[in-house]
Amino acid sequence: MTLEAILAYVHLLAILTMVVFISSEAALCRVQWLNAAVVERLAKVDMVYGIAAIAVLVTGIARTWWGVKGTAWYWTNPLLHVKLGLFIIVGVLSIFPTLTYFRWRKTLRSTGKLPVEDDIRKTRRLVMVQAHLIALIPLVAVFLARGFGK
Repeated sequence: MTLEAILAYVHLLAILTMVVFISSEAALCRVQWLNAAVVERLAKVDMVYGIAAIAVLVTGIARTWWGVKGTAWYWTNPLLHVKLGLFIIVGVLSIFPTLTYFRWRKTLRSTGKLPVEDDIRKTRRLVMVQAHLIALIPLVAVFLARGFGK
């Protein structure tokens, strides 16, 4: 039981970290607020978001292996696959803002130019889509935890 509690805690901590940092990206990636310091900060915030996402995945998989319910219970439930599918979609969507932040930072450092408004809006839209999809994952999780889908 102690291992189950620790795995649940670390998983929840990783999820909360991920949510905080995608929220930070959404707040910072605005036409009105974007300046040189924000461009630098966005790349750092996105890095922490990515690390937290990896931690969510690793701790989630660890819970299926070493948790009380075990792999047979989790991996045969279609809701786990829905959760993983949503998570993968979020991960794929996150590639574009990540590459964009690196490009913005490289351009800023070499020319001093900030990104154009359309690029900022497009990137923010992708960040917001990620944030909204992330919000659906706990809905699936609570049904999964209660045995729906079996």
